[in-house]
Amino acid sequence: MAAEPKTTANEANVADYIAAIKDETQRDDAKAIHDMMKSVSGKKGVMWGSAIIGFGTYHYVYASGKEGDWPLLAFSPRKQHNTLYVGAEFKDKEKLLKKLGKYKMSGGCLHIKKLTDVDEATLKTVIKNSYEANVKKQK
Repeated sequence: MAAEPKTTANEANVADYIAAIKDETQRDDAKAIHDMMKSVSGKKGVMWGSAIIGFGTYHYVYASGKEGDWPLLAFSPRKQHNTLYVGAEFKDKEKLLKKLGKYKMSGGCLHIKKLTDVDEATLKTVIKNSYEANVKKQK
């Protein structure tokens, strides 16, 4: 029997989670990223596991047969940086990342220490293009 995914949507309160972030800059950044993702997706933020805030849901199936659900957009305000789950491919990725500012990318994760390190308009376009790419995969 396959193991259940550890990170699933739950009923935890997103506003309470963000309000509990001790560092003021990190808390303000989390609010801003939340608002960007909510604006782009038109969806309400939902807690996934204990530390990921997701917007919308899609179902995936790997070639191995493993399947599950994951947010169309998501981020996690971690101690070292904000991790945005933007996916590996989206429209104008290379061009946008060149304009973004200071960040690190690993797989489909975009790591930003603080929002003042990046151009927020470019970040919103990255989020929008990522969301559109994930929605398109579902059709």
